[in-house]
Amino acid sequence: MRYEVNASDMASGETQIVVYEGRAPGEAGQVLAEALAELDDGAGAQLWIREVGPGDDDAAHRHGFVPYRDLWQLRCRLPAEPSGLPTRAFTPDDLDEFVAVNNRAFHWHPEQGGLTAADVRGRMAEPWFDADGFRLHHRDDRLAGFCWTKVHADHDPPLGEIYVIAVDPDFAGRGLGRPMTLAGLEWLSGQGLTAGMLYVESDNHPANAVYRRIGFEHHHTDRAYRRVPG
Repeated sequence: MRYEVNASDMASGETQIVVYEGRAPGEAGQVLAEALAELDDGAGAQLWIREVGPGDDDAAHRHGFVPYRDLWQLRCRLPAEPSGLPTRAFTPDDLDEFVAVNNRAFHWHPEQGGLTAADVRGRMAEPWFDADGFRLHHRDDRLAGFCWTKVHADHDPPLGEIYVIAVDPDFAGRGLGRPMTLAGLEWLSGQGLTAGMLYVESDNHPANAVYRRIGFEHHHTDRAYRRVPG
C-alpha cells in the first residue's frame, strides 16, 4: 500500500491522507496525486508523509499543502540503564484512573488527548496488547505515571516501542519522566529485544532532552500538512 485516504475520520471532519514509507525517492508527488484524485477538488484535507525526504515538501506545496507539524521517530539500543522505579502491570481495574491521568497529561495533544475507556478497551483487544508491558507507577495511592509499551514483532529486527508515556501533571517536576521511560525500556529488554523506539513531537524540547540523555537518536521524521479548502 502506497497511500491511504481516510474520509472524515478526524475530529475536525477533514479527510486524512497518508503517504507511506517505502516509496522511491521523488515519488511522493505522484502518490499524492493519486490519493487526491479520490477527493473533491478544493476539499480541505490533512496530509501525513511518512519518512519525509528531499523534495517531499515541494511536492506537497504543488498540491496546496503547507507543513505544520513534525513527528520524530527516535531509536535506541537495548538494554538501557536500569530504571530503579517501582512499577506494576496494568489491570482492568486501573482503566478509569489511567484515562483520567492520560487526559490531564495530554489535554493539548491532537491524537492522545480526549481518550475514552472505550478507546482503551479497543486497544486492549488488539493482538499486540500485553498488560504486563503496560507499566504503572503509584505514589500516595495515586497513579503518578505510566509507560505503555508495544512490541513490533513483524519488524526486522523486532522493535520495542514506548507507545504512550506520561506523568500526571500533579506529579510534574519530581524527575519521573526519565525513570518512567527506562522502566518501559527495561521491560522491553526483558522480552529479548535489542532495539527500542518512540515517537515524539519535534518541538517537545523537555521530552527530547530526556530521551537524548537516555541514548535515543533521531531515525526519521513524519510530517503533517494541511490544505485549506479553496
